[in-house]
Amino acid sequence: MLRRSQEKFKGFLPTGGGGARGLLLIVIVGVLIWLGSGLYRVQPGEQGIELLFGEYVKSTSSGLNFWFPAPIGEVAIVNVENTNTTEIGFRGSDSGRSVRDVKQESLMLTADQNIIDIDFIVQWRIKNAADYLFNIRDPETTIKLAAESAIREIVGQTPLEEALTVQRLQVEERTRELLQQILDFYGAGVAIAQVKQDKVDPPAEVIDAFNDVQRARQDQERSQNEAIAYRNDIVPRAKGQAQRIIQDATAYKERIIKEAEGEAERFLSVYQTYVNAKDVTTRRLFLERMQQIMSESEKIIIDTDDGGPGVVPYLPLNELRKSGTGGNQ
Repeated sequence: MLRRSQEKFKGFLPTGGGGARGLLLIVIVGVLIWLGSGLYRVQPGEQGIELLFGEYVKSTSSGLNFWFPAPIGEVAIVNVENTNTTEIGFRGSDSGRSVRDVKQESLMLTADQNIIDIDFIVQWRIKNAADYLFNIRDPETTIKLAAESAIREIVGQTPLEEALTVQRLQVEERTRELLQQILDFYGAGVAIAQVKQDKVDPPAEVIDAFNDVQRARQDQERSQNEAIAYRNDIVPRAKGQAQRIIQDATAYKERIIKEAEGEAERFLSVYQTYVNAKDVTTRRLFLERMQQIMSESEKIIIDTDDGGPGVVPYLPLNELRKSGTGGNQ
């Protein structure tokens, strides 16, 4: 079989002096095929990394490119637009639901010496393919460990109550900024898109007691809100009543002052008249006073000038009966 194969191969080669030229033609064709294997295509959203004898030379953008084929050159194509997700504190299924809690990653110490259980994810993209491939040995593990370190530092500066409630967004943003600084220092060629907390709870051993404390604080806040609402209702009404009393008192004061001033002016006017005409003024004052007294009292006038008895004898029997003194007579 080997001899027959050799004979068939020789049959393809030209005889005589043309054998060397035929061999050269075959070599040239092989070289062209080898060089043609250096053509490669970079898709949109990808970067091509060209290596010469294993050393990085340059990065290429999307399109058709050429580089030395193996074993001289090598091309690595990296997707730089895909968003990658790293799970910390738990391991999720394909559906995205947490299926296993990793305590050594999720338990952290807060600023007030309490323990908190945080599961979170880190979303990141490759911003420099060359740095991503060559500056760090295991990029995904490095990102995971750096994210753990960053969030533990931020949570260690935050009290438990604030980490659970009002500062959750601040913790996420500060962790993202610190993680980006760490990876930039490493030259990882990675951009952190988001740090998102999936679950933030006290440890399972104390969660019931913590929930009791939370409910008590909610009751306290509700009582405070009710007290504030009552104050907001009572205080304006009391202020309104006080203002009305002040206004009434002011009006009374003004009225009394005006009356007193009028009386004083009237007295001075009378006095001035008295000084000028004592007899006339005295008689006028006497008559005015007597007129006032007589007009306010009950009077009976009996005229006896015609010689009559003047008064008819009268016994008030009806009045006596009403008083009960003459009822049996």
